Amino acid sequence: MIPMIFRFSLYGFLKNQRYFEAFLVLAFLDKGLNFFEIGLLVAVRELAVNLLEIPSGAIADIYGRRLVMIGAFVSYIVSFLVLGLADHIGLLFAGMFLFGVGDSFRTGTHKAMIFAWLRLHERTDERVRVYGYTRSWSKIGSAVSVLIAAVIVLVSDRYTYIFFIAIVPYSLAIINFLGYPKELDARPEKRPSLGAAFTHMVESIKVAVHERRMRRLVLESMGFDGVFDAVKDYLQPVLATAAVSAAAMFMLASDWSDTRRTALLVGPVYFVLHLLAGAASRNAHRACDAARGEEPAARYLWVIVAVLYAGLAVAGWFDVYAGLIVGFVLLHVVHNLWRPILISRFDRHGPETHGASLLSIESQGRRASTMVIAPALGLAIDAVAAGGPGGMYWPIGVLGLVVSAVMLASSSSRSPGRPSDS
Repeated sequence: MIPMIFRFSLYGFLKNQRYFEAFLVLAFLDKGLNFFEIGLLVAVRELAVNLLEIPSGAIADIYGRRLVMIGAFVSYIVSFLVLGLADHIGLLFAGMFLFGVGDSFRTGTHKAMIFAWLRLHERTDERVRVYGYTRSWSKIGSAVSVLIAAVIVLVSDRYTYIFFIAIVPYSLAIINFLGYPKELDARPEKRPSLGAAFTHMVESIKVAVHERRMRRLVLESMGFDGVFDAVKDYLQPVLATAAVSAAAMFMLASDWSDTRRTALLVGPVYFVLHLLAGAASRNAHRACDAARGEEPAARYLWVIVAVLYAGLAVAGWFDVYAGLIVGFVLLHVVHNLWRPILISRFDRHGPETHGASLLSIESQGRRASTMVIAPALGLAIDAVAAGGPGGMYWPIGVLGLVVSAVMLASSSSRSPGRPSDS
């Protein structure tokens, strides 16, 4: 029998074989879109998740998590086909919506399956360690995928094929799900119904809204992860500009297209980024130990990310591309320390029977934040690029710094880990 830790890790590895991910913004720019339109595409993806996130978690808890995961990956595969073939923005919206459908049914569901397995084997004290370990394999998968993607772009001189080839590992992921044990579905004994799913959903929302600890965790997710998801892909145009400038300065690959020159820099940088992110995720439990708990570790990470965003603001204003690249890489590393700690805090403070639903609410909250921020940020960057002042990417750093400052200022001496008065 294949160990479940291996299956969980294989899921993460295959799920992150998104060969288009490191080139997604560049692929959209290549299709003639501007940053505002790209922000709208991101918003459509997040809208799909927001419409379906909480119902999907309830459906997973009621009807079975394995079936929901398979449905999510089918939606992903269809979206890859649409995104690869489409040139019109209307079809791109459809592709991103389908991508969001996949995300909505996947995100909280698989985490709930991991925690269900930990409970069945009486290993709940290893939440951060196990989730961090499996997440590290997701980042190893990303590191491998970006090298494969860079080779595909170098050989083909096009972005189209990186969407199509991603269908292969996603099909293998569906096969992997077929080997998950039935007990991870955590379905109730009574016969499932739409009414039961709706009731379950309402109960989960009440927990998230009325419980002070859960409210705070949702807000932290919206501030940290929501902003990160909106800004992280701007590393791609930064790398593209740096690659073209370096090639012109040093007269490298003079007969190559800008697409191929970009792939030469995007591949290695994202490879190193994902390896560092994987190491961070795997060692998140050590960060908790060093900080003497999940709550103080989370606060330290808020301070660190505020400093990073301040650095991005300065580097963006003065067009210091090396500083922007380093800042984005470190931001990814800190985010991968943050996620295992945050998810463990959710599982620690939420009822077991609402696991997938509460994690879906967390995902919905941060995606709602991204849905609002992404188009606004794209519009701001387009405006700065057209008329200044400063370099075009400084709004990214200012946005992150403001949000981080607000979250640090709003945190109280009574952490979410202590008893609430709600």
